[in-house]
Amino acid sequence: MSREEILSKVTEAFTTVLEHNNFQLTNETTANDVDGWESITHMMIITEVEKVFNIKFKLMDLMNMNNVGDLLNTIESEI
Repeated sequence: MSREEILSKVTEAFTTVLEHNNFQLTNETTANDVDGWESITHMMIITEVEKVFNIKFKLMDLMNMNNVGDLLNTIESEI
């Protein structure tokens, strides 16, 4: 699966959880850049991403994610 395909699926997961698509995800995107991406929705997004990709993130991976690029890198390493 290409990085673009992963990003597309991650974007869909964000849209599902946040119930809007008024954002553009890039490697540098953080929670500060997306309306509605707060602590509770963060966990919902992570859960949705795990479901979409049929993976389970390790706690250390989650703690080391600082932006969408880190999320994509972790997904790539898990699939």
